[in-house]
Amino acid sequence: MTRVKRGNVSRKRHKKVLTLTKGFRGSASTLFRTANQQKMKALRYAYVGRRQKKRDFRRLWIARINAGIRHYGMNYSEFIHLMKRSSILLNRKVVAQLLICDPQAFMEFMTQLPK
Repeated sequence: MTRVKRGNVSRKRHKKVLTLTKGFRGSASTLFRTANQQKMKALRYAYVGRRQKKRDFRRLWIARINAGIRHYGMNYSEFIHLMKRSSILLNRKVVAQLLICDPQAFMEFMTQLPK
C-alpha cells in the first residue's frame, strides 16, 4: 500500500470550517474540533430558525391586526370571518401593512365590509 499524505486535504477542510465559524466566541472560532461542533449546531439552529420566522411573522401580523381592529369595536376573529364571508382575498401581511402605512385607506376598507 502506498503512503497517502493528507496534509493538503485536511488543511482545506479545517480552513473551510474555521472560516464558517469566524465570529464565534472563544475556542469555537479557533480550535477545529469545537469549531466543527459549533458549526453543526449553528446550521441546525439556522434550519429551525427559517421555519420559526414564518410563524413569528404570522403571529406579529395577527397581533397588529387585532390591535388595529379594536378601534372599530371588533376583534380579530370577527374581522377574519367578515373578510372570508365577503370573499376578500387579502392575506394578513397585506392587511397589517395597510393598517400601519395607510390608516385612511384601511378605514375605507372597513366601511366596505358587511356588518
